[in-house]
Amino acid sequence: MQSVRALILGAGRGKRMRPLSDSTPKPLLRFHGKRMIDWQIDALIRAGVRDFVVNTAHLADQFPAQLGDGHERGITIRYSKEGDSEEEALETLGGIAKALPLLSPDGVTPFIVAAGDIVTEFDYSRLTARADALMRGDADAHLVLVPNPAFHAAGDMALENGLVRRAPQALTFSSIGIYSPRIFKGVPAVRAKLFPWLYHFADLGRVTGELFTGEWRNIGTPEQLNEP
Repeated sequence: MQSVRALILGAGRGKRMRPLSDSTPKPLLRFHGKRMIDWQIDALIRAGVRDFVVNTAHLADQFPAQLGDGHERGITIRYSKEGDSEEEALETLGGIAKALPLLSPDGVTPFIVAAGDIVTEFDYSRLTARADALMRGDADAHLVLVPNPAFHAAGDMALENGLVRRAPQALTFSSIGIYSPRIFKGVPAVRAKLFPWLYHFADLGRVTGELFTGEWRNIGTPEQLNEP
């Protein structure tokens, strides 16, 4: 099979990060001297990922201008351009659907999706190790969940015997997961969110998950860029 590829989400505006995000895409802002998206890329490289896709919309051309094609780092970076403004961004589900030919050219190899504005110590090799199980059809997706942070105390979902459930909302989706391409076949590349769409598969017992309690930060405001 082909190697596991990764989609890093970069199309959003990041309104809470204004005014900084008015002139620079949020994932390209620096946290502790390093672009936020590079924290993700480097972590994925450590897990053996060498082929990346970045979806773009808001200030889209800044991504290839800054990141290039990845050859200097021994990787490949491709871009799935959804437009040039936040109004054209397709959200996560639509963005995956548009990028699907780049993420899984063979139509069977699972791919990782991660937000471009989080910083975490999560070991992505835990996801690449799940690829075979997803290819066998044991599950359709595997999500990484974290304890509910203060900014999202209401939570998103629960884990029950390793399966993701809608309720109670005891945990938060970390914006990190690995997915089988088969569930996205036929999904139109139009503006649509990943949830509640993915809950359909969770209700069928087809979405597994794990709890990560280590370092995980969703960098949402200018003040958070300067936190230790």
